[in-house]
Amino acid sequence: MRDLPFLRRMHGMSHVISREKLFINGQWVAPRESGWIQVHDSGTGAVMGMVPEGVEADIDLAVTAARGAFDKWSQTSVAKRGELLAKICAGLKARAQDIAVLVAREVGMPITQSARIQAGGPVFVFGSYAKIACEYTFESTVGNSLVLREPVGVVGAITPWNYPLFLAAEKTAAALAAGCTVVLKPSEVAPLSAFILAEVVQEAGLPAGVFNLVTGYGPGAGEALVRHPEVDAITFTGSTRAGKRISELAAAGIKRVKLELGGKSASVILDDADMTAAVTGTITNCFLNSGQTCMALTRMLVPESRYQEAAAAAMGIAKSFQPGSPMAETTLLGPLASSLQLERVRTYIRKGIEEGAQLLMGGPDAPPNLDGGYYVQPTVFGKVDPRSTIAQEEIFGPVLSIITYKDEQDAIRIANDTMYGLAAAVWSGNETRARAVARRLRAGQVEINGGPLNLAAPFGGFKQSGHGREWGVYGMEEFLEYKSLQLRPQS
Repeated sequence: MRDLPFLRRMHGMSHVISREKLFINGQWVAPRESGWIQVHDSGTGAVMGMVPEGVEADIDLAVTAARGAFDKWSQTSVAKRGELLAKICAGLKARAQDIAVLVAREVGMPITQSARIQAGGPVFVFGSYAKIACEYTFESTVGNSLVLREPVGVVGAITPWNYPLFLAAEKTAAALAAGCTVVLKPSEVAPLSAFILAEVVQEAGLPAGVFNLVTGYGPGAGEALVRHPEVDAITFTGSTRAGKRISELAAAGIKRVKLELGGKSASVILDDADMTAAVTGTITNCFLNSGQTCMALTRMLVPESRYQEAAAAAMGIAKSFQPGSPMAETTLLGPLASSLQLERVRTYIRKGIEEGAQLLMGGPDAPPNLDGGYYVQPTVFGKVDPRSTIAQEEIFGPVLSIITYKDEQDAIRIANDTMYGLAAAVWSGNETRARAVARRLRAGQVEINGGPLNLAAPFGGFKQSGHGREWGVYGMEEFLEYKSLQLRPQS
């Protein structure tokens, strides 16, 4: 099923993309009910697509298919699993331009970044797990025991809208590499790229039932997937609130749950840091994908003695992030993904003003000369109280809070003083000092002086940012169980 003529010239076309079927047991099947979900173009606000509103009956059909396929897939050689993952990688690479344009419209990430991240990321992920599956040691000997790593079973994957295909690919590829079967429920805000993944899976020849796609809302399809008795594990990326609900539902079935949730990440700029480099790196990270990134560095901690320098640098750098169409190659800051997200971010900006933070630039008003779409001004607050709302809660927009500290110990205290612990950064002229501070930060990953992201290293959080890890071999191990075979010693 390839009903995608729109992909030839998506930008500028007005007709609505209609996806009428779900992908279950290797086939495109009609949903059990007639509900539809509208998908909006972030740059215009217009309806750009329609997908089925899957319900519990659709989830049951998909889980049944995944359960039926599990025994054979789990016994498939790792070489064959790796071969099929490599085919999916090649299929996604061939569709990369289509994916980049589609996600730019759904989410608002500028097209040049979307091509590199939203389209390039899934290609890298499937290629990586094709190799990991073949190189991983699934058996080891400990004394008289043969210790096995075996797939956990049927995996329910629930993914968010900010990096829709990248996160769907990461969860799916890791689970498939481990020998699990998958039911994917993408976010209703940006579900369209998941259909491309399903098409690529089908074309690659993955056995029926190994991968299944059901679109729908969280309270309907999502909760049905978590509750289903034949689902062995849930992997979820999204809000902390939704993660708590998933944990409650999964507890009834003692399911394994991997959660990657919210963040309020601190960028700690020490007194000996290169201020221009540190502020540039922080704001570039904070404004990536219009701030719609769970590990965004949204709190910039600076010494009291260098506040004026930091504030001036922040305003100068932030001004280069002028909002514009996500389809323009010169745009650095696109729109937000939805009208709901737009109002959420504007509400937080108003709250920051009400609570007394200094509005250095930006604000809640719409940017000039942009009609339609979900655009917000890049916003920088100074002298932010570390216990205020905008310093404690995840805004998920291009909003930076500058917080001052007295000394190094105070900086560490402020950085750790949130319910989150997903990411952080440390900037210093002395890397030994930076590493020492990084070790004291309660966060799952800490970049030092702008160290680049490593997709082979473990990704996940402390505290209410979730538990479990993704990426690389660590992501695959989330879908493996230990088994010990106790052998009689050889006489």
